[in-house]
Amino acid sequence: MSSTNRSVAIIGAGQTGISAAVGFLNAGFDVTVYSDRNQASLFRDVSATGTAVTFGLSQESEAALGVDTFAGRAPQVTGISARTITGSGHDYTELLDFDADFPGFEAIGVDTRLKVDERITQFQEKGGTFIVEEVDPDRLDTIAGQFDLTLVATGKAGLAKLFSVDEARSPYKSPQRSLLLLTVEGLDHGPDVFAHRSPAGGKHQAFNFADQGEGWWGPYLHKDAGPSWSFLGWAQPGSEWERRFQSVTDAHSAHKVVIDLHREYFDWDLPEVLRTRVIAEDPHSWLQGAVTPTVRNALGHTASGHRIAALGDTAVAYDPITGQGAQSGFIQAAQLVAAAKDHEGEFDDAWITETYNKFLTSRVDAANLATRIFLRDPVFADFAAVLFPAAATNPKFGAALFGLLSDPSPVLSINSVDDAKALITAVAGEDADSILAKFAPAGRFSRSKLGELAAAH
Repeated sequence: MSSTNRSVAIIGAGQTGISAAVGFLNAGFDVTVYSDRNQASLFRDVSATGTAVTFGLSQESEAALGVDTFAGRAPQVTGISARTITGSGHDYTELLDFDADFPGFEAIGVDTRLKVDERITQFQEKGGTFIVEEVDPDRLDTIAGQFDLTLVATGKAGLAKLFSVDEARSPYKSPQRSLLLLTVEGLDHGPDVFAHRSPAGGKHQAFNFADQGEGWWGPYLHKDAGPSWSFLGWAQPGSEWERRFQSVTDAHSAHKVVIDLHREYFDWDLPEVLRTRVIAEDPHSWLQGAVTPTVRNALGHTASGHRIAALGDTAVAYDPITGQGAQSGFIQAAQLVAAAKDHEGEFDDAWITETYNKFLTSRVDAANLATRIFLRDPVFADFAAVLFPAAATNPKFGAALFGLLSDPSPVLSINSVDDAKALITAVAGEDADSILAKFAPAGRFSRSKLGELAAAH
């Protein structure tokens, strides 16, 4: 590893910050990471910051940074099953039901605390400097004056306020969903699990859409329990679901909310959910909160005029419904390292702005649009009204729709319903109108027979 004799400071040791640190170290930079917690506390004393599922392109970015993607270590995830209901209470219509393999990639869901812990160890073994210190704006001012490049990766709050909001890319002023995250054990990943939804069984994620919100199950690698499952729920603002989510105080109350939600709304998956149990050794296996989707300008300055740059969630905060947060962080970090390695001059305002603008146009704009479509934003309701029925009717397009989780760039071609139909036609090789004409409501979904299968064995 050759040295560039240039220095980088990274404020924040979340998965994006520490992964970028390893990448810069591998590129020959002198790297110092500042964290408000020590390594042991980051592993034991906090919740995972989301499900952090990665798909094809973001895994390539992790590999480019020189960190382990956990391929072969985490449970295998080869696709996704989606079901949509419409209506309220028990008076609802079971509308869409389709199952799709991911096109050319697998998903990997790993506890962010496990990733961070391993990468801090890797970073220090390679010669990086890890400093445990609370960095406030005054301290940041001093640090930024001592390094060639200072990156702020502390998340959505605190120091993020030093970076102005990109109003044109930030249409929301409040969260679009309340969120509930829970990781559980007790359910394996065999062919009998979710077999009523997919021939792939426990290798496929399970996604349910309802009028009040959405619920998702995904295979996961937990830091203590190992192979496990993660649930992520999204509740519409002001809904009954939101009140339930906000009542959660610990892992056990979160588990009860999740079970009740499936008993009342998604009973087809209830046998699987009843198999799950709270991970006793991890009191932080749950998280409740909300995210206001926000894009910030990456260039900022400290009180003395030293330039700083935003990284990861500090730069862009997504609603996690399409899993873009963790993915975009890795992609941004890989782009930054590659650009910095090839740059011979000062990391000035122009360089920071140009590098970030490439990231915005190559990833963020598409990721934000895909997220808004999956959130069923009323502005894009007409697009969703053709994309999802086409996916339910045509397996090839179904795979492509969930391929957007890895590479959302195809949605940039959609500015009208005709554009959406053109995309369907191009992907499926069949006229979109003929595909949509074949669509019919799913009728009654197949129900899990997991308990019956277990009894038979």
